Amino acid sequence: MILAKNQDAGQYLGLNANLDAALRRILSGLDGLESGHYDMDGDNVWLNCFDYDTIPESEAFYEAHEHYGDIHIMLEGREKVCISHPDTLTEFERTPENDFIAYRGGAEHTLLLAPGSFLVVFPGDAHKIKMQVDGPEHVRKAVFKFKL
Repeated sequence: MILAKNQDAGQYLGLNANLDAALRRILSGLDGLESGHYDMDGDNVWLNCFDYDTIPESEAFYEAHEHYGDIHIMLEGREKVCISHPDTLTEFERTPENDFIAYRGGAEHTLLLAPGSFLVVFPGDAHKIKMQVDGPEHVRKAVFKFKL
């Protein structure tokens, strides 16, 4: 897991070529990004931009991936995020064709994701997202997927 400021994305270059492509895109700026899917390098790197309203923690669940990492970037609004190792959670759904595993359980780490910062989660970093901070809030978010 990496939590950093957008302007510091360059500090993490060199870990993985696909991660590097996403970090360079963050460094070039995300202003004016419209909702939708942006193909960057086929199945290796892509970006999705979308809007939603945050939900109560009781309605959220953890997700993790085996082959892809995510970079979560809040463009507008804030959300609470919890991170836990899958060994501390209970799996309740697995969809291998979508590289998706869902879990329930308690948080080992909690953070606030707000504009100007990004969160990188790697395979094995179960993350519970979309949670309210001080009540419901409309957010605009960009999520990069990069293959490891």
